[in-house]
This record gives sequence, structure tokens and C-alpha cells, in this order.
Amino acid sequence: MDVNLAPLRAWDDFFPGSDRFARPDFRDISKWNNRVVSNLLYYQTNYLVLAAMMVSVVGFLSPFNMILGGVVVVLVFTGFVWAAHNKDVLRGLKKQYPTTFVMVVMVASYFLISMFGGVMVFVFGITFPLLLMFIHASLRLRNLKNKMENKLEGIGLKRTPMGIVLDALEQQEEGLGKLTDYLSKARE
Repeated sequence: MDVNLAPLRAWDDFFPGSDRFARPDFRDISKWNNRVVSNLLYYQTNYLVLAAMMVSVVGFLSPFNMILGGVVVVLVFTGFVWAAHNKDVLRGLKKQYPTTFVMVVMVASYFLISMFGGVMVFVFGITFPLLLMFIHASLRLRNLKNKMENKLEGIGLKRTPMGIVLDALEQQEEGLGKLTDYLSKARE
């Protein structure tokens, strides 16, 4: 599997002004999920840069706790994904309620990290960047280029790190799953 890093989007596209941001329709969870997934895929390198800057600052102030927090979150996430892959009940929960799944991972990580005393590092170095990504992805309206890039990712023509994480969470744009299923059956 060849993994490519998505290009860094122009910062004036990432933060273009209030005309490209809107509150999501909380009554239509499917549409909101599509917006979040699209933006996470399209702006993933910008999110990575912002997260790296915040992690660097927190890591500079408390390097051991930052490394410990990162390792704990990765291990807990991997454990939950493995368990959800092997248990149908957890798999359904993960697919139907991905935000709840991620929150359970974060709460479990919080309790493990609190045993070592690195709670503030966890909050500012790990949770805060994830929260900022989710808020931006929820509020940023999609454009045509965003939608086209996500179609290429979804049908397997491009593989990116965020695409792999979203696949682990079994999240994709609605309608794109049907196309992917069709293409995989056609290959067989």
C-alpha cells in the first residue's frame, strides 16, 4: 500500500474568512459527518502542521509527559480499533457513533495518563489539537476541489495518513462507500 502525504493547502484557503464557514446542520448528522470527513481528508496536512506546532510547544515544556501521552493514546486507540474489529457489537458502535468511540479512547487515555501525572500535557498537547481540528472540519464549508480530492481518496486512487485513520474508524463520505464496494466487487 503506497501512502502519500496530501499537499499543504494554502493558508488563505484554510482560513479564508467568515464567508466560507457556517454552522453545521445538527439535525442532519449524515451531512455533518460528510463535511467533517471531507475536510479532514482535504486539509489533513494543514491540521498536521498546526498539531505539530502545538505538540512541539508542549513537548518543549514537558518532553517526557508529551511522549508518554502520545504513546498511551496510540496504544489505547490501537487496542480499541483491534477490539472493534474482532467484536461485532463494538464494530457497530464504532461505525454508528464515531465521535463517541473517539471520546471513549480519549477518556481511557486520560485515566491512564492521570496515573502518571501528565494530565495538563494530555489536555493541551493531545486533546486541544484534536478539538481544534474537529471544530474547523465541522465549520469549514467544502468546495469543488475538496470534493474531487476526496473522491480520489475514497476510491483508492490515493492513500493518505488521514484516510487510513478514517478507514480504521470506518468513516467515509456517504455514497462513496457504495462506489468503493462496487469497485472492489468489480475487481474480483
